[in-house]
Amino acid sequence: MTTTYAALLRGINVSGHKKVPMGELRTLLTELGHSDVQTYLQSGNVTFAAASGAEENALAAELEQAIEKHFGFRVDCLVRGGPYLRAVAGACPFPAAELEARQLHVTFFSEPVGPDRFAAIDQAAFLPEEFRLGDRALYLYAPQGLGRSRLADALSRPRILQGITATTRNWNTVVKLVELTRD
Repeated sequence: MTTTYAALLRGINVSGHKKVPMGELRTLLTELGHSDVQTYLQSGNVTFAAASGAEENALAAELEQAIEKHFGFRVDCLVRGGPYLRAVAGACPFPAAELEARQLHVTFFSEPVGPDRFAAIDQAAFLPEEFRLGDRALYLYAPQGLGRSRLADALSRPRILQGITATTRNWNTVVKLVELTRD
């Protein structure tokens, strides 16, 4: 029995840095013994089937090691199963159907994060931008898009994210990953 997972690679193929061709990434996952490997966009989204009950952190560590060995640089990876991705999409606190995809983002975290980590951020100072915490995820509403978001900059400060891996996807990508991980 298998489960479909999504691997979210952090910071690849950005401005010519950490180039990971998607064809090579698919081959790498297949060589690791995974099946039904598909990539989505060039920004580090790949889905694959692995044994049901496989531990997400172990799958991520295996992929990180394989990428470093093959490409010669480290890439942080998060692996999440389809049920988790569906739960994240279903728990969105913002009206996703009414917003443009560029306005809504989800930052996935390597572990649960409490509100105390973000206590220093004065949310009122960033309105109409807003964020809400979910299960190992942060939902960000940025009406002008992520590139113009002052709140996104504040949320990504190293002291806030210290000790965890975080990677952000826009709402279209979240929805597509939900679709691609349906068993």
